[in-house]
Amino acid sequence: MDRSELAPLIDHTVLGPETTLEDVRDVLDAAAEYGMNACIPPYAVETAAEYAPDVTLATVIGFPHGQHAPAVKRKEGVTAWQDGADELDVVINVGRLRAGEDDAVRTELAELVAAVPIPVKVIIETALLTDAEKRRACEAAAAADAAMVKTSTGFAGGGAAVDDVELMSEFLPVKASGGVGSYDDALAMLEAGAERIGASSGVDILEGAPE
Repeated sequence: MDRSELAPLIDHTVLGPETTLEDVRDVLDAAAEYGMNACIPPYAVETAAEYAPDVTLATVIGFPHGQHAPAVKRKEGVTAWQDGADELDVVINVGRLRAGEDDAVRTELAELVAAVPIPVKVIIETALLTDAEKRRACEAAAAADAAMVKTSTGFAGGGAAVDDVELMSEFLPVKASGGVGSYDDALAMLEAGAERIGASSGVDILEGAPE
């Protein structure tokens, strides 16, 4: 896969707790130059939409632990969309999933999906789940009409793995995120079934791709 084919599949990301607006602008500049999307903190969405109107903007909801009250996640999602976000990446409530409260997980996601007219990706945080729990998380996301499932936040001690991408792609399109730092890493995820890559190393990935 060459650079021009790969670039639109990458969400070039900056989400650390110390992220400044200057950091966000740097990511947007790189995304615009290379043809990538950008994934940025919610507080920066309005500024980013004005600064780089041609870059597809994703932002995160309930990040990074997913334990916000459902109404708060829904409000956060609506606010992000109104500020100019094109896509939302929402973290499931892992605790409720692990407790067997699948209906509550599905309902929370469905209410967010219904509240916004833009795609919602569901971060299931694979490093914290068994394979059975990963399947249940994906089932909840699919039942809620989510657009994609995403492997991880990158803040829970694990990232994207080929086996997880293969499992998740049985249910919905997959965004592989967390630890994808090179062209070879990205290609492995895409070959496993991922349709999007989330990475803070978007430029490095593309620089390693054939032109």
